[in-house]
Amino acid sequence: MTDQDFRSFHPPQRHLLGPGPSDVSPRVLAALARPTVGHLDPAFIDMMDEVKLLLQYAFQTDNALTLPVSAPGSAGMETVFVNLLEPGDKVIVCQNGVFGGRMRENVVRSGATAIMVEDGWGQPIDLDKVESALSENADAKALAFVHAETSTGVRSDAESLAALAAKYGCLSIVDTVTSLGGIELRIDKWGCDAVYSGSQKCLSCVPGLSPVSFSERAAETIRQRRHPVQSWFLDTSLVMAYWGSGGQRAYHHTAPVNSLYALHEALLMLKDEGLEQAWQRHALNHAAFAAGVEALGLSFLVAPEYRLPQLNTVLFPEAVDDAGLRRILLREHNLEIGAGLGVLSGKAWRIGLMGHASNKSNVLLCLTALATTLHGMGLGTDAAAAVRAAESVYAA
Repeated sequence: MTDQDFRSFHPPQRHLLGPGPSDVSPRVLAALARPTVGHLDPAFIDMMDEVKLLLQYAFQTDNALTLPVSAPGSAGMETVFVNLLEPGDKVIVCQNGVFGGRMRENVVRSGATAIMVEDGWGQPIDLDKVESALSENADAKALAFVHAETSTGVRSDAESLAALAAKYGCLSIVDTVTSLGGIELRIDKWGCDAVYSGSQKCLSCVPGLSPVSFSERAAETIRQRRHPVQSWFLDTSLVMAYWGSGGQRAYHHTAPVNSLYALHEALLMLKDEGLEQAWQRHALNHAAFAAGVEALGLSFLVAPEYRLPQLNTVLFPEAVDDAGLRRILLREHNLEIGAGLGVLSGKAWRIGLMGHASNKSNVLLCLTALATTLHGMGLGTDAAAAVRAAESVYAA
Protein backbone atom coordinates (compact mmCIF):
# COMPACT_ATOMS: atom_id res chain seq x y z
CA MET A 1 0.00 0.00 0.00
CA THR A 2 1.04 3.61 -0.48
CA ASP A 3 0.09 6.86 1.20
CA GLN A 4 0.47 8.82 -2.06
CA ASP A 5 -2.28 11.40 -2.54
CA PHE A 6 -3.96 10.28 -5.76
CA ARG A 7 -6.16 12.68 -7.72
CA SER A 8 -8.20 12.58 -10.91
CA PHE A 9 -6.08 12.60 -14.04
CA HIS A 10 -6.33 15.71 -16.23
CA PRO A 11 -4.21 15.28 -19.36
CA PRO A 12 -2.51 18.23 -21.04
CA GLN A 13 -4.06 19.61 -24.20
CA ARG A 14 -1.78 18.43 -27.04
CA HIS A 15 -1.72 18.89 -30.77
CA LEU A 16 -1.43 15.28 -31.94
CA LEU A 17 0.51 15.46 -35.21
CA GLY A 18 2.23 12.10 -34.99
CA PRO A 19 1.37 8.84 -36.74
CA GLY A 20 -1.64 8.32 -34.46
CA PRO A 21 -3.67 8.79 -32.43
CA SER A 22 -4.85 11.98 -34.04
CA ASP A 23 -6.72 14.91 -32.50
CA VAL A 24 -10.26 13.95 -31.53
CA SER A 25 -13.08 16.37 -32.28
CA PRO A 26 -15.02 17.86 -29.33
CA ARG A 27 -18.11 16.30 -30.93
CA VAL A 28 -16.60 12.85 -30.59
CA LEU A 29 -15.38 13.50 -27.05
CA ALA A 30 -18.86 14.67 -26.12
CA ALA A 31 -20.34 11.46 -27.53
CA LEU A 32 -18.08 9.47 -25.18
CA ALA A 33 -19.69 11.16 -22.18
CA ARG A 34 -23.25 10.14 -23.02
CA PRO A 35 -25.01 7.73 -20.63
CA THR A 36 -23.83 4.14 -20.83
CA VAL A 37 -26.52 1.61 -21.73
CA GLY A 38 -26.40 -2.15 -21.90
CA HIS A 39 -24.70 -3.69 -24.90
CA LEU A 40 -27.96 -5.56 -25.72
CA ASP A 41 -30.19 -2.53 -25.20
CA PRO A 42 -32.52 -2.10 -28.22
CA ALA A 43 -31.46 1.53 -28.63
CA PHE A 44 -27.80 0.53 -28.67
CA ILE A 45 -28.47 -2.24 -31.21
CA ASP A 46 -30.14 0.33 -33.48
CA MET A 47 -27.00 2.45 -33.22
CA MET A 48 -24.84 -0.59 -34.03
CA ASP A 49 -26.76 -1.03 -37.28
CA GLU A 50 -26.02 2.61 -38.13
CA VAL A 51 -22.32 2.10 -37.35
CA LYS A 52 -22.23 -0.76 -39.86
CA LEU A 53 -23.91 1.36 -42.54
CA LEU A 54 -21.56 4.28 -41.89
CA LEU A 55 -18.55 1.96 -42.07
CA GLN A 56 -19.83 0.62 -45.38
CA TYR A 57 -19.92 4.21 -46.62
CA ALA A 58 -16.39 4.92 -45.37
CA PHE A 59 -15.03 1.74 -46.98
CA GLN A 60 -17.24 2.21 -50.08
CA THR A 61 -18.64 -1.30 -49.86
CA ASP A 62 -21.87 -3.26 -49.62
CA ASN A 63 -20.15 -6.10 -47.73
CA ALA A 64 -22.54 -7.53 -45.14
CA LEU A 65 -19.58 -8.68 -43.04
CA THR A 66 -18.46 -5.18 -42.03
CA LEU A 67 -18.05 -4.27 -38.37
CA PRO A 68 -15.72 -2.68 -35.80
CA VAL A 69 -13.68 -5.20 -33.81
CA SER A 70 -13.70 -4.33 -30.09
CA ALA A 71 -9.94 -3.83 -29.94
CA PRO A 72 -7.20 -1.71 -31.64
CA GLY A 73 -6.05 -1.94 -35.26
CA SER A 74 -3.62 -4.76 -34.55
CA ALA A 75 -6.59 -6.91 -33.52
CA GLY A 76 -8.29 -6.00 -36.78
CA MET A 77 -5.22 -7.29 -38.59
CA GLU A 78 -5.31 -10.50 -36.59
CA THR A 79 -9.06 -10.88 -37.16
CA VAL A 80 -8.54 -10.96 -40.91
CA PHE A 81 -5.64 -13.39 -40.88
CA VAL A 82 -6.93 -15.89 -38.32
CA ASN A 83 -10.34 -16.11 -40.00
CA LEU A 84 -9.05 -16.54 -43.55
CA LEU A 85 -5.93 -18.65 -43.03
CA GLU A 86 -5.52 -22.25 -41.97
CA PRO A 87 -2.41 -24.35 -41.31
CA GLY A 88 -0.60 -25.16 -44.55
CA ASP A 89 -1.89 -22.18 -46.53
CA LYS A 90 0.51 -20.04 -48.52
CA VAL A 91 0.34 -16.23 -48.63
CA ILE A 92 2.26 -13.70 -50.72
CA VAL A 93 3.17 -10.89 -48.31
CA CYS A 94 4.40 -7.51 -49.54
CA GLN A 95 6.74 -5.62 -47.23
CA ASN A 96 8.01 -2.07 -47.72
CA GLY A 97 7.97 -1.03 -44.07
CA VAL A 98 7.16 -2.14 -40.53
CA PHE A 99 3.55 -3.16 -41.04
CA GLY A 100 4.18 -5.54 -43.92
CA GLY A 101 6.42 -7.32 -41.44
CA ARG A 102 3.55 -7.55 -38.98
CA MET A 103 1.45 -9.14 -41.70
CA ARG A 104 4.12 -11.80 -42.03
CA GLU A 105 3.98 -12.45 -38.29
CA ASN A 106 0.24 -13.04 -38.51
CA VAL A 107 0.65 -15.43 -41.43
CA VAL A 108 3.28 -17.48 -39.62
CA ARG A 109 1.34 -17.57 -36.35
CA SER A 110 -1.68 -18.84 -38.27
CA GLY A 111 0.36 -21.86 -39.35
CA ALA A 112 0.64 -20.65 -42.93
CA THR A 113 3.70 -19.97 -45.08
CA ALA A 114 4.67 -16.41 -46.03
CA ILE A 115 6.28 -15.78 -49.41
CA MET A 116 7.87 -12.34 -49.07
CA VAL A 117 8.01 -9.64 -51.75
CA GLU A 118 10.22 -6.86 -50.42
CA ASP A 119 10.70 -3.27 -51.56
CA GLY A 120 12.72 -0.41 -50.11
CA TRP A 121 11.37 1.70 -47.26
CA GLY A 122 9.69 4.72 -48.82
CA GLN A 123 9.07 2.90 -52.11
CA PRO A 124 5.64 1.66 -53.24
CA ILE A 125 5.09 -2.05 -53.75
CA ASP A 126 6.47 -3.14 -57.12
CA LEU A 127 3.64 -4.63 -59.19
CA ASP A 128 6.00 -6.62 -61.43
CA LYS A 129 7.60 -8.31 -58.42
CA VAL A 130 4.19 -9.20 -57.07
CA GLU A 131 3.02 -10.68 -60.36
CA SER A 132 6.19 -12.76 -60.56
CA ALA A 133 5.60 -14.11 -57.06
CA LEU A 134 1.98 -14.93 -57.87
CA SER A 135 2.90 -16.70 -61.10
CA GLU A 136 5.57 -18.75 -59.29
CA ASN A 137 3.20 -19.71 -56.46
CA ALA A 138 0.01 -20.86 -58.14
CA ASP A 139 -1.17 -22.43 -54.87
CA ALA A 140 -1.10 -19.16 -52.92
CA LYS A 141 -4.35 -18.48 -51.07
CA ALA A 142 -3.96 -14.74 -50.59
CA LEU A 143 -1.97 -11.63 -51.41
CA ALA A 144 -1.42 -9.37 -48.40
CA PHE A 145 -0.23 -5.77 -48.61
CA VAL A 146 -0.34 -2.39 -46.88
CA HIS A 147 -2.20 0.36 -48.71
CA ALA A 148 -0.76 3.23 -46.65
CA GLU A 149 2.46 2.28 -44.86
CA THR A 150 2.49 4.21 -41.57
CA SER A 151 6.20 3.66 -40.96
CA THR A 152 7.26 5.42 -44.17
CA GLY A 153 4.35 7.52 -45.47
CA VAL A 154 4.15 5.73 -48.82
CA ARG A 155 1.01 4.78 -50.73
CA SER A 156 0.88 1.64 -52.84
CA ASP A 157 -1.51 0.97 -55.71
CA ALA A 158 -4.20 -1.01 -53.91
CA GLU A 159 -6.48 -1.15 -56.94
CA SER A 160 -3.83 -2.76 -59.16
CA LEU A 161 -2.63 -5.10 -56.42
CA ALA A 162 -6.17 -6.33 -55.74
CA ALA A 163 -6.64 -6.86 -59.47
CA LEU A 164 -3.47 -8.98 -59.59
CA ALA A 165 -4.74 -11.09 -56.71
CA ALA A 166 -8.03 -11.66 -58.54
CA LYS A 167 -6.19 -12.49 -61.78
CA TYR A 168 -4.31 -15.31 -60.03
CA GLY A 169 -7.29 -16.56 -58.04
CA CYS A 170 -6.09 -15.18 -54.68
CA LEU A 171 -7.86 -13.32 -51.94
CA SER A 172 -6.55 -9.79 -51.35
CA ILE A 173 -5.85 -8.79 -47.73
CA VAL A 174 -5.36 -5.05 -47.33
CA ASP A 175 -4.11 -2.94 -44.41
CA THR A 176 -6.07 0.33 -44.59
CA VAL A 177 -5.26 1.50 -41.05
CA THR A 178 -3.89 4.87 -42.16
CA SER A 179 -5.77 5.21 -45.45
CA LEU A 180 -9.42 4.96 -44.35
CA GLY A 181 -10.91 8.46 -44.50
CA GLY A 182 -7.67 10.09 -45.65
CA ILE A 183 -7.12 9.00 -49.25
CA GLU A 184 -9.18 7.32 -51.94
CA LEU A 185 -10.29 3.83 -50.89
CA ARG A 186 -13.03 1.97 -52.77
CA ILE A 187 -12.94 -1.64 -51.71
CA ASP A 188 -15.87 -2.89 -53.81
CA LYS A 189 -14.81 -1.11 -56.99
CA TRP A 190 -11.21 -2.27 -56.52
CA GLY A 191 -12.17 -5.84 -55.58
CA CYS A 192 -10.46 -5.93 -52.18
CA ASP A 193 -11.51 -9.07 -50.29
CA ALA A 194 -10.55 -8.38 -46.68
CA VAL A 195 -9.55 -5.05 -45.17
CA TYR A 196 -8.87 -3.78 -41.69
CA SER A 197 -8.37 -0.31 -40.25
CA GLY A 198 -8.22 1.62 -36.99
CA SER A 199 -10.36 4.21 -35.27
CA GLN A 200 -7.54 6.54 -34.20
CA LYS A 201 -6.07 7.68 -37.54
CA CYS A 202 -8.03 9.56 -40.20
CA LEU A 203 -11.37 8.79 -38.54
CA SER A 204 -10.16 10.84 -35.54
CA CYS A 205 -11.93 8.65 -33.04
CA VAL A 206 -10.47 7.43 -29.76
CA PRO A 207 -8.10 4.44 -30.04
CA GLY A 208 -9.42 0.97 -29.35
CA LEU A 209 -11.66 -0.05 -32.25
CA SER A 210 -10.75 -1.71 -35.53
CA PRO A 211 -13.13 -1.60 -38.51
CA VAL A 212 -12.94 -4.67 -40.76
CA SER A 213 -14.78 -5.71 -43.91
CA PHE A 214 -14.91 -9.03 -45.79
CA SER A 215 -16.18 -9.58 -49.34
CA GLU A 216 -18.65 -12.38 -49.99
CA ARG A 217 -15.78 -14.41 -51.46
CA ALA A 218 -13.82 -13.96 -48.22
CA ALA A 219 -16.89 -14.72 -46.12
CA GLU A 220 -17.42 -17.96 -48.07
CA THR A 221 -13.79 -18.87 -47.44
CA ILE A 222 -14.44 -18.50 -43.71
CA ARG A 223 -17.60 -20.61 -43.93
CA GLN A 224 -15.67 -23.39 -45.69
CA ARG A 225 -12.87 -23.62 -43.11
CA ARG A 226 -11.66 -27.11 -42.20
CA HIS A 227 -10.31 -26.05 -38.79
CA PRO A 228 -11.82 -23.83 -36.08
CA VAL A 229 -10.53 -20.25 -35.96
CA GLN A 230 -7.66 -20.29 -33.46
CA SER A 231 -8.99 -17.20 -31.63
CA TRP A 232 -12.37 -17.55 -29.96
CA PHE A 233 -12.71 -13.78 -29.41
CA LEU A 234 -11.90 -12.87 -33.03
CA ASP A 235 -13.92 -15.64 -34.70
CA THR A 236 -16.24 -13.71 -37.03
CA SER A 237 -18.78 -16.54 -37.15
CA LEU A 238 -19.31 -15.95 -33.43
CA VAL A 239 -18.97 -12.16 -33.46
CA MET A 240 -21.54 -11.76 -36.23
CA ALA A 241 -24.15 -13.44 -34.07
CA TYR A 242 -23.88 -10.24 -32.03
CA TRP A 243 -23.22 -7.78 -34.88
CA GLY A 244 -25.77 -9.18 -37.37
CA SER A 245 -28.47 -6.85 -38.68
CA GLY A 246 -31.71 -6.43 -36.72
CA GLY A 247 -33.55 -9.08 -34.72
CA GLN A 248 -32.20 -11.00 -31.76
CA ARG A 249 -28.51 -10.62 -30.98
CA ALA A 250 -26.58 -13.42 -29.29
CA TYR A 251 -24.26 -12.35 -26.50
CA HIS A 252 -20.61 -12.66 -27.48
CA HIS A 253 -18.76 -10.04 -25.43
CA THR A 254 -19.52 -6.80 -23.66
CA ALA A 255 -19.00 -4.22 -26.37
CA PRO A 256 -17.15 -0.96 -25.53
CA VAL A 257 -20.41 0.95 -25.49
CA ASN A 258 -19.15 4.53 -25.12
CA SER A 259 -16.29 4.01 -27.56
CA LEU A 260 -18.85 2.89 -30.12
CA TYR A 261 -20.83 6.09 -29.47
CA ALA A 262 -17.60 7.91 -30.35
CA LEU A 263 -17.04 5.90 -33.53
CA HIS A 264 -20.63 6.53 -34.61
CA GLU A 265 -20.11 10.28 -34.17
CA ALA A 266 -16.76 10.24 -35.99
CA LEU A 267 -18.26 8.35 -38.92
CA LEU A 268 -21.25 10.69 -38.94
CA MET A 269 -18.85 13.64 -39.20
CA LEU A 270 -17.14 11.95 -42.14
CA LYS A 271 -20.48 11.36 -43.83
CA ASP A 272 -21.54 14.98 -43.19
CA GLU A 273 -18.33 16.31 -44.74
CA GLY A 274 -18.42 13.87 -47.63
CA LEU A 275 -15.79 11.23 -48.30
CA GLU A 276 -14.30 12.85 -51.40
CA GLN A 277 -14.27 16.25 -49.67
CA ALA A 278 -12.31 14.69 -46.80
CA TRP A 279 -9.78 13.26 -49.26
CA GLN A 280 -9.43 16.68 -50.90
CA ARG A 281 -8.95 18.40 -47.52
CA HIS A 282 -6.12 16.04 -46.62
CA ALA A 283 -4.49 16.62 -50.02
CA LEU A 284 -4.69 20.43 -49.70
CA ASN A 285 -3.23 20.54 -46.20
CA HIS A 286 -0.42 18.22 -47.24
CA ALA A 287 0.41 20.41 -50.24
CA ALA A 288 0.63 23.49 -48.01
CA PHE A 289 2.71 21.65 -45.42
CA ALA A 290 5.06 20.27 -48.08
CA ALA A 291 5.67 23.75 -49.48
CA GLY A 292 6.55 24.98 -46.00
CA VAL A 293 8.85 22.02 -45.29
CA GLU A 294 10.74 22.62 -48.52
CA ALA A 295 11.05 26.32 -47.66
CA LEU A 296 12.84 25.20 -44.50
CA GLY A 297 15.39 23.32 -46.61
CA LEU A 298 14.07 19.92 -45.55
CA SER A 299 12.97 17.07 -47.79
CA PHE A 300 10.63 14.08 -47.82
CA LEU A 301 11.47 10.39 -47.90
CA VAL A 302 8.72 9.59 -50.40
CA ALA A 303 8.37 10.89 -53.97
CA PRO A 304 5.36 13.22 -54.43
CA GLU A 305 3.35 10.78 -56.56
CA TYR A 306 3.43 8.08 -53.86
CA ARG A 307 3.31 10.29 -50.77
CA LEU A 308 0.55 10.01 -48.18
CA PRO A 309 -1.02 13.40 -47.48
CA GLN A 310 -1.99 12.27 -43.99
CA LEU A 311 1.44 10.91 -42.95
CA ASN A 312 4.48 13.00 -43.86
CA THR A 313 7.92 11.44 -43.45
CA VAL A 314 10.37 14.35 -43.27
CA LEU A 315 14.12 13.76 -43.41
CA PHE A 316 16.41 15.88 -41.25
CA PRO A 317 20.17 16.53 -41.10
CA GLU A 318 22.43 14.39 -38.90
CA ALA A 319 23.28 17.46 -36.82
CA VAL A 320 19.72 17.63 -35.47
CA ASP A 321 19.12 16.22 -31.98
CA ASP A 322 15.99 14.25 -32.89
CA ALA A 323 14.81 13.31 -29.39
CA GLY A 324 15.73 16.76 -28.07
CA LEU A 325 13.74 18.52 -30.77
CA ARG A 326 10.66 16.40 -30.15
CA ARG A 327 10.92 17.09 -26.41
CA ILE A 328 11.04 20.84 -27.09
CA LEU A 329 8.02 20.64 -29.39
CA LEU A 330 6.07 18.81 -26.70
CA ARG A 331 7.19 21.02 -23.81
CA GLU A 332 7.05 24.43 -25.46
CA HIS A 333 4.39 23.99 -28.17
CA ASN A 334 2.27 21.08 -26.84
CA LEU A 335 2.95 19.50 -30.22
CA GLU A 336 3.57 15.79 -30.72
CA ILE A 337 5.24 14.41 -33.84
CA GLY A 338 6.49 10.87 -34.37
CA ALA A 339 9.98 9.46 -34.55
CA GLY A 340 11.22 7.31 -37.40
CA LEU A 341 10.79 3.55 -37.10
CA GLY A 342 13.25 0.80 -37.99
CA VAL A 343 15.83 1.91 -40.54
CA LEU A 344 14.44 5.47 -40.34
CA SER A 345 15.09 5.82 -36.60
CA GLY A 346 17.12 8.98 -36.01
CA LYS A 347 16.76 9.99 -39.66
CA ALA A 348 13.17 11.12 -40.14
CA TRP A 349 10.07 12.44 -38.42
CA ARG A 350 6.60 11.08 -39.07
CA ILE A 351 4.22 14.04 -39.04
CA GLY A 352 0.53 13.27 -39.22
CA LEU A 353 -2.16 15.52 -40.62
CA MET A 354 -4.97 13.09 -40.04
CA GLY A 355 -8.71 13.51 -39.79
CA HIS A 356 -9.72 16.31 -37.43
CA ALA A 357 -6.04 17.33 -37.15
CA SER A 358 -5.74 17.95 -40.89
CA ASN A 359 -6.38 21.69 -40.94
CA LYS A 360 -4.65 24.95 -41.80
CA SER A 361 -4.10 25.95 -38.18
CA ASN A 362 -2.11 22.78 -37.46
CA VAL A 363 -0.10 23.12 -40.67
CA LEU A 364 1.03 26.64 -39.76
CA LEU A 365 1.61 25.73 -36.12
CA CYS A 366 3.79 22.76 -37.00
CA LEU A 367 5.84 24.68 -39.56
CA THR A 368 6.40 27.57 -37.14
CA ALA A 369 7.31 25.28 -34.23
CA LEU A 370 9.70 23.23 -36.34
CA ALA A 371 11.36 26.32 -37.80
CA THR A 372 11.87 28.09 -34.48
CA THR A 373 13.17 24.95 -32.78
CA LEU A 374 15.57 24.15 -35.61
CA HIS A 375 16.71 27.78 -35.65
CA GLY A 376 17.48 27.48 -31.94
CA MET A 377 19.64 24.46 -32.78
CA GLY A 378 21.66 26.56 -35.20
CA LEU A 379 20.14 25.52 -38.54
CA GLY A 380 19.15 29.03 -39.65
CA THR A 381 15.60 28.10 -40.63
CA ASP A 382 13.12 30.88 -41.40
CA ALA A 383 9.64 30.40 -39.92
CA ALA A 384 8.19 33.34 -41.84
CA ALA A 385 9.36 31.90 -45.16
CA ALA A 386 7.79 28.52 -44.34
CA VAL A 387 4.47 30.12 -43.44
CA ARG A 388 4.49 32.25 -46.62
CA ALA A 389 5.10 29.13 -48.72
CA ALA A 390 2.19 27.33 -47.09
CA GLU A 391 -0.10 30.35 -47.35
CA SER A 392 0.63 30.61 -51.07
CA VAL A 393 -0.81 27.11 -51.54
CA TYR A 394 -3.97 27.99 -49.65
CA ALA A 395 -4.34 31.20 -51.65
CA ALA A 396 -3.98 29.47 -55.02
